[in-house]
Parts: sequence; structure tokens; C-alpha cells
Amino acid sequence: MRVYLAEFLADPRVVKLPRWLWLPILHGIVLRTRPAKSAEKYAQIWMPEGSPLAVYTARQAKLLQERTGKPVRYAMRYGAPSIPETFNQLEDPVVLPLYPQYAESTTASVADMLPRGARMIEHFHDHPAYIAALAANAARHRQGGMLVMSFHGLPKKGAERYERECRETATLLAQKLNIDRYVVTFQSRFGYAEWLGPATDATLRKLGAEGVRSVEVACPGFVADCLETLEEIGIAARRTFLEAGGREFRLLPCLNESPEWISAMAEIVRA
Repeated sequence: MRVYLAEFLADPRVVKLPRWLWLPILHGIVLRTRPAKSAEKYAQIWMPEGSPLAVYTARQAKLLQERTGKPVRYAMRYGAPSIPETFNQLEDPVVLPLYPQYAESTTASVADMLPRGARMIEHFHDHPAYIAALAANAARHRQGGMLVMSFHGLPKKGAERYERECRETATLLAQKLNIDRYVVTFQSRFGYAEWLGPATDATLRKLGAEGVRSVEVACPGFVADCLETLEEIGIAARRTFLEAGGREFRLLPCLNESPEWISAMAEIVRA
């Protein structure tokens, strides 16, 4: 965890503080405390095969290769397999960052790792096949509670495009599901800057206190279940809602290996 967090949090796309200020804080404080806390959270969601994100991503790559008949490799922005190593295994590849909505701290950070002229898909937040896959997956698991669409949060400054694309995804998904009773929220706040809102945890606390008995949380910004969905929402946010007075909490699974998502990826990369 320490090695991973050191690479992740040292990325200037992720933490935009001046290096002279941030790096001493990172190595002197954050990396002395956060790895153990993160490890405790991962222990609650670990799969027999390993980290859920790695497991589902590997399965998606395998299924996409079977669907397209083309070689498919997956890489991680931080850790292994690395982007440069994987990129060099393929001839003139198309790079698909698995971040539906564009953000500097995610999509642009992937672009930083690619050679000049590499073909990369910037976003697919409004692609009809992606929206259809989200809708099919949600319809398969929904039971009728208030729908909360939780996206990963970012500091508000400079995140205008990201916020717009998140809200566009939510609108298109709600239209596809034919619902008008839903809330868009942002999770994973870190640090003291003003972040996009409303916050997921505060919203769930408010809904529970106001007498909303049942909520269902979808995470349309994540194409595979991971720490942010399974622990932050499935465990911590569930506890927040129930302690505030709610009665039923349901986390809708991410796209993971759903056939509609594999088809959507094939359509996105072919285009």
C-alpha cells in the first residue's frame, strides 16, 4: 500500500499543491498513517483472486478480446502492469482509459504516460452503448428505492468539464431508466479544498433523517467494483444511511463483466 500510495499521491495531476510543500507532507505524514488505514479497508473487500479492481479489469480485458478477436491488454496507471510496458506489447494500440468522464487527475494522467501520437479515447460519458449498458445493469438489480448516483469527487476548481460530464451521464441514465426521482452526489473527499457537491455521505445522512426508508446507490463513474464502491459505499455509506434512520440500503454493482458492457467497450473502441 505504501508503494502504491507514494506513486499515486505524488502525481501532480492528483495533488496540485506545489511539490516543495506537498512532498514533505506526503512522505512525512500521509505515508506514515494512510497505508495501514487503506489496508484495513481493502481487507474487508478482498476477493480470493485478489483486489476486486484488478480481478474485474482482467476479466473485462479477456472478454473484450474474445468479443473483438483482437489482442487486448490491460494496464494500471499506478502499479503493475504499467502503461508503458503494456503499450509496447501491442502494435499501434487504441488506449481506452476506463474513466467514462474526463478529468485531469485520471484521463489526462494516463495520457501523460503515452508516447506522442498514441491513439487514446478521451471519454465516453454519453456514448449510447455505455448508457444502455448502465441502464441494463441498473434495471437488473433495482428494486424501487430512491436512486442516488454517486460519482468520484474532485476539488471543485478546474473540474468544470468533469462535473458537466458526470451530470450528463446521470441525466441520460435517468432518461433511459424512465425515472425522475434521483440524486447526483460526489464521494471520496480528501483534504481541505472545496470539492464538488453535494457529498454522498452527507446526502445519505440527510435522506435517512428526512424519513426516506429505502435508497439504491449506483456508481456510474466506475466501470468495475473497487474500494470506492465496495467499501466506501457498500460498507461506510450504508452505515451512515442506516444510522441516520434509513431502513434499506442497496449498492448496485458496477458494470464489471456484464455482457452489455463488454459489447459497449467493443463498440467504443471500434468507433
